[in-house]
Amino acid sequence: MKTILIKNARIVNEGEIFEGDILVENDIIKEISNSISAKSSNVKIIDAEGNYVIPGVIDDQVHFREPGLTEKATIETESKAAIAGGITSYIEMPNTNPQTTTIEALNDKFKIASETSSANYSFMFGGTNDNLDEILKVNPKEVAGLKLFLGSSTGNMLVDNPEVLEKIFSSTDMIISVHCEDEATIQANLENYKNEYGDDIPIKFHPQIRSDKACYISSSKAIELAKKTGARLHVFHVSTAIETKLFTNKIPLKDKKITAEVCLHHLWFSDEDYESKGTLIKWNPAVKTSKDREALWKALLDGRIDVLATDHAPHTIAEKNNVYTKAPSGGPLVQHALVAILETHHKGQISLEKVVEKMCHNPAILFDIEKRGFIKEGYFADLVIVNLNQPWTVNKQNILYKCGWSPFEGTTFRSRVTHTILNGELVFENSKVIASKQGRRLTFNR
Repeated sequence: MKTILIKNARIVNEGEIFEGDILVENDIIKEISNSISAKSSNVKIIDAEGNYVIPGVIDDQVHFREPGLTEKATIETESKAAIAGGITSYIEMPNTNPQTTTIEALNDKFKIASETSSANYSFMFGGTNDNLDEILKVNPKEVAGLKLFLGSSTGNMLVDNPEVLEKIFSSTDMIISVHCEDEATIQANLENYKNEYGDDIPIKFHPQIRSDKACYISSSKAIELAKKTGARLHVFHVSTAIETKLFTNKIPLKDKKITAEVCLHHLWFSDEDYESKGTLIKWNPAVKTSKDREALWKALLDGRIDVLATDHAPHTIAEKNNVYTKAPSGGPLVQHALVAILETHHKGQISLEKVVEKMCHNPAILFDIEKRGFIKEGYFADLVIVNLNQPWTVNKQNILYKCGWSPFEGTTFRSRVTHTILNGELVFENSKVIASKQGRRLTFNR
């Protein structure tokens, strides 16, 4: 029997911070108490004095690029980066090659992850204009949910047929997660800028091309359709002030039919950063103004936005260094999202309790993930120890992403993940992944 005893921890869980010990036996949290003594010499003791223990972070939106796009990333490389960043579970998106729009492709992905993932995993099943029959074959108890691109799709994943959309919304009990940007608005804006600049459009115009109007048109339509059909809707990466008005904080999360997510980059960067970061911070939806950022923070803290995630989406640096129209959108974040949000905690923007609520508890509640996301006796032992006062600087030597770069290069963070425990196994310690391929398939209470 594997046993780990964490001593003298500041435990952050369910809105409280309290000092205590945590006993882990095999893969389960066995006991949480003020003081626990080791009952044998085989117990691994971790003294967490002065440090905080939080539940493993659950990232509800990542792109690990496998299969088919493995020059950018793989499930193996990015899941290692994730556990180094305190993310113990992730939900990966369907826009790979082949796309995860058939049961066969879904099962192929699960097989890859079962053999290579260092973090716990599930996948979104992708919707298209013509795969409703495949969607209806998906067992909601076995996958995280359904992903629909209502703008900015890859391959044939743009779902732009209103009749198909309504059929999908009406036909499935799965959580429908959506990327909301109105494609017609974007294309019209892009054409105007291409007429003036050709392909080399200055990156500062990205948030004008993928505008707040484009986001709001799409988000409001999706929400209207969800209300009409009774579908369970989750709006990914809200990026504008105006969209925050579409969501409510008057209903407990467990009772909400319409929920929202914000991503770290929309809380950290603004359009003022395009001058120094260029296409490295080109995301879809775009990083927008500081006023949008301020509104997103407000909505996150007051409960209109439920989840904080990464939308980790790596590309090679050569790809990112192309001119505007050829530079892909997306960037790597799983290794640095937690320490970045802890940096905002140092600045007084968010409490530790709220960090845990938005990054650990709420994804587990929202997706009905079984026995994860909380520090509770009987739950799986996914735990992260963080030191809030151990500064380090992001550089090429300590980046674990396969793409080898980060928008945070040169940034010094005051906080550090010192240990990650996954399913009761110590997998990351002292800046090194010490046990890999320990991830398990997430299960759902549905």
